[in-house]
Amino acid sequence: MPTASADPDPTMEAIGRAVVEGRTGDVLSARHKLLELWSVIGVTGDPLHRCSLAHYLADLYEDPARALAWDVRALDAADAVTEQRVQEHHAGLHITGFYPSLHLNLADNYRRLGSFDAAREHIDAAKEHAPGLPQDAYGASLRTALEEVAEAIASRDTAKRPSAPGPAA
Repeated sequence: MPTASADPDPTMEAIGRAVVEGRTGDVLSARHKLLELWSVIGVTGDPLHRCSLAHYLADLYEDPARALAWDVRALDAADAVTEQRVQEHHAGLHITGFYPSLHLNLADNYRRLGSFDAAREHIDAAKEHAPGLPQDAYGASLRTALEEVAEAIASRDTAKRPSAPGPAA
């Protein structure tokens, strides 16, 4: 999910900085910063902020149960985000574009926890939303991940995928 904005949004900028920090290896600091932001945003705050933060925070947990809790929050918040709010943040972004990744993450967490029926429901939902993925590197990586997770679900494999986002195992 891009974090570029026509009008500066200090919360989205702070989320973006924490994400970069986590991706460059300082997972604990990034997690701490995102949790601090969550305490400010709160469970009733701007749904775009909640969705973005929860989506990225989930990736900072190795434990699939902890990641799942944040991915559920991200999907719940996405359901409350309006298209207008997304467009205010980034003119080229659409809320429908969030759903393949959100459902993919839920499917992967449920799979890792051995809940294959729930994983199948979410991988199917992710695939239903996938036709809207962009024809770029991001879209290609998501389509690949969708296939990897679907195959892992079919084989009832609970191992973490090497290509999964988040801290190294």
